[in-house]
Amino acid sequence: MSGDADRTGLDSRLREVVSQYEDVQAELATPEVSRDPDRIRDLGRELARLEPVVQAFQALETTRTELAGAREMRESGDADAEMKAMVADEIDRLVADEDRLVEEMKVLLLPRDPNDDRDVIMEIRAGAGGDEAALFAAELLRMYTRYAEKHRFKPELLSVNATGIEGVKEAIVQIHGDGAYSRFKFEGGVHRVQRIPATESSGRIHTSTATVVVMPEVDDIAIEIDEEKDLRIDVKRSSGPGGQSVNTTDSAVRITHLPTGLVVEIQDEKSQHKNKAKAMSVLRSRLYDRELMKQREADSAARRSMVGGGDRSDKIRTYNFPQDRLTDHRIGLDLSALPRVMDGEIDRLIDALVMADQADRLASVTGGDDGAAT
Repeated sequence: MSGDADRTGLDSRLREVVSQYEDVQAELATPEVSRDPDRIRDLGRELARLEPVVQAFQALETTRTELAGAREMRESGDADAEMKAMVADEIDRLVADEDRLVEEMKVLLLPRDPNDDRDVIMEIRAGAGGDEAALFAAELLRMYTRYAEKHRFKPELLSVNATGIEGVKEAIVQIHGDGAYSRFKFEGGVHRVQRIPATESSGRIHTSTATVVVMPEVDDIAIEIDEEKDLRIDVKRSSGPGGQSVNTTDSAVRITHLPTGLVVEIQDEKSQHKNKAKAMSVLRSRLYDRELMKQREADSAARRSMVGGGDRSDKIRTYNFPQDRLTDHRIGLDLSALPRVMDGEIDRLIDALVMADQADRLASVTGGDDGAAT
């Protein structure tokens, strides 16, 4: 931290967080809240969000207290040369700890994405490359599903348009769980694969693509939709696999949002009402996502963001199978062991993207107000 004013400002914001944390704890202990499960859940999430900041601030204050004591000992005339040398080493360690904790505080106090705790809806579509692109889209769907399951999120396949060779032309999957959007939000964009297809007899490497769209699930946010004026809802008989009666009733639902031309079709459930509810959920998320994209385009800071720009035409990643290398082009990260990656082991990748985003946002406020997350 540079300057007493900066340090005072940081400490003031941290004390505000501690006060908020104590207020949440106090409210959780009230009889009124104990009878309201929804409020208990919301307060629990708030407590979990504030707790890392409070714990880090407590560690910072402990370090500062120990540092003040060590400096006082260094200035006293009672210590001999050997003791002073030991105290000097201790001061160096504590100063380094203080600097590290301050930097952690800056990151923890960055403005949070209000959608981070939400469920996420992902749309995966095969791009250029024909059957190979459809196979790659299916592998991406499996990769994200496996990752979600390993982290105790609950993936739910809302819709899938499969090909006859175990490929996927288009799939929509919803991933339920606290913090789901925070872990998947940087996956949106064009994914490129380079490999020799199983059907390629000459051994030539082919390049194919798939597009991933990532949206927060927003059923609890008011999205203005006039169902009578804005929507055309068509029902038809479902096609493809789905179990008994799925192909014998008019259960498939296709919703067209007339003002934007957005179309959502869901047919995986046997119930028309369930398919309509899922389609409306996807439509609301798409409409909300359109507004987010407009805000990002208008926000110069978001345009500068290396990770979070959200441009769907950007090639964000290449999966090079002959070289066993994954490259994320936004942050210049190379990873090996592609089979493990495709099996859902993408924590290193997601963690690196989160850290890059934090560093980028931190750099954007350097020299100004650090911002308050809470």
